[in-house]
Amino acid sequence: MDVNRPEATHVAVKDGHILAVGDADSMTQWGKVEVDDRFADKVLMPGLVEGHAHMMAGAMWDFAYAGFHDRIDPDGKLWRGKKDIETVIRDLRDYVTDLAPDAPLFAWGFDPIFLPGERLNRRHLDEICPDRPIAIMFSSFHLMCVNSKALELTGYTRETNAEGVVKDAAGEPTGELQEMAAMFPVMRRLGIDFRGLAQKEPAVRAYGKVAMRAGVTTITDLFAVMQDADVEQLLEITSEPDYPVRLVPALSATGASPAELAARALKLRGKSTDKLRLGAVKLMTDGSIQGWSARVKWPGYVGGQPNGIWNTAPDQIFELAEAMQESGVQMHIHVNGDEASEVAIDAIEEAQRKHPWLGARHVLQHCQMMGADQFRRCAELGICTNIFSNHIWYFGDQHARATIGEDRAQRMDAARSALDEGVRMTVHSDAPVTPLGPLFTAWAAVNRQTMSGRVLGEAQRITVMEALEAITLGAAYTLKMDGEIGSIECGKRADFAILADDPLAVAPEALKDIDILGTITGGRVNLLPA
Repeated sequence: MDVNRPEATHVAVKDGHILAVGDADSMTQWGKVEVDDRFADKVLMPGLVEGHAHMMAGAMWDFAYAGFHDRIDPDGKLWRGKKDIETVIRDLRDYVTDLAPDAPLFAWGFDPIFLPGERLNRRHLDEICPDRPIAIMFSSFHLMCVNSKALELTGYTRETNAEGVVKDAAGEPTGELQEMAAMFPVMRRLGIDFRGLAQKEPAVRAYGKVAMRAGVTTITDLFAVMQDADVEQLLEITSEPDYPVRLVPALSATGASPAELAARALKLRGKSTDKLRLGAVKLMTDGSIQGWSARVKWPGYVGGQPNGIWNTAPDQIFELAEAMQESGVQMHIHVNGDEASEVAIDAIEEAQRKHPWLGARHVLQHCQMMGADQFRRCAELGICTNIFSNHIWYFGDQHARATIGEDRAQRMDAARSALDEGVRMTVHSDAPVTPLGPLFTAWAAVNRQTMSGRVLGEAQRITVMEALEAITLGAAYTLKMDGEIGSIECGKRADFAILADDPLAVAPEALKDIDILGTITGGRVNLLPA
């Protein structure tokens, strides 16, 4: 990924950094060397960088998996996907038998958009166990479905008048809850603690395993709720020599005033180390397109569903953007629908006028429905974009059929438009929403193939080299770490992904199938079990 030396046969490492790159002779000019030829028949590329994921990606495996797709857990075990509601009910009924009598059942990964027939509701979950509270988190983590017992504990009835509490034609709650305001009361009463999922020591260690399996040496935890004790634990764990990844959490921009949040972010920044980078924030705007909770421009959703839900109201987004811009705090902003991205761009533009700051590198995250006009504005304002390319494979067919329609689906996750308009961009998995795997994400951006095998939006394809840059230097740029990671250059950190084959030598269609053998972080080798 260095234009001055795109390929080399040797790399010298000293004190966790890259000392030299080239042939064998250029190594020895630095003095006596110790040769390690374990990877002589393998390919090293820069350690992959995941610019949008969540630390609960490892911890979610403590709960039941109810998703449509096959998934692999941090220990390498394959979990088969469930192709109908009957299988979901059957498998969760079996799972309940191992739970304590008074424990709630919590499952994750489900998405009704893949399954024919009646949409999952409380009556289905009552079949599993009517006397035990049950909650199934949808794959987007923006919606859930709960049973009658959970509704009862929360006090949701036909008299409830709250946005996100879905009701049937008779006015009774179906059990489906949309976005955090509706979901949080259930989560609180059932003890579903996302902060705990992400900050407990086993979760942090599992996240390192997940990253290593994907060839990732730097990874984010976007929307992190970090108390002082959490930060101290992260400092302790990431300082261990064998912890295999550099961690970049972004503070959740909720629960305090904009000024207080900015001050908290700046305080955290002062605690950063080479393997724990703090100081950015994450803003939530809208919801999920496949859950019809994203905010989209006219003409809305093809099924006539209401236009989404604001997790943060537009006026609050403007207030947060101004406070972060004034304080010098980088923002990562969730935007799925194009109405949400418009509001975010407007808010950043207004904040920039009031408080000029070159090099802010604010990042719009997901950017799924952004058109060329919005990418042009991002280029003018110096805004980066992190595009959810995995969605093309996992949800592309459903978006064309059931959410935004064929026409707009052709330009979803428009990596080509972003590059052509001069926007600094990367692509991501949003793990655990989709599995962590930058080579798969690169494959999705290059091929734009859906689950049915069709190419969705051929004009938005990018080249293999552009995709590889997106998952290395591109992601590093969005994290303000491109001076340290993202390419194999003298002076940078000795972070590498160990591959079984050359991504530029295989067919573009085979990019996702290249085996990851391990990683090297700061010169320390982390090999996967043979």
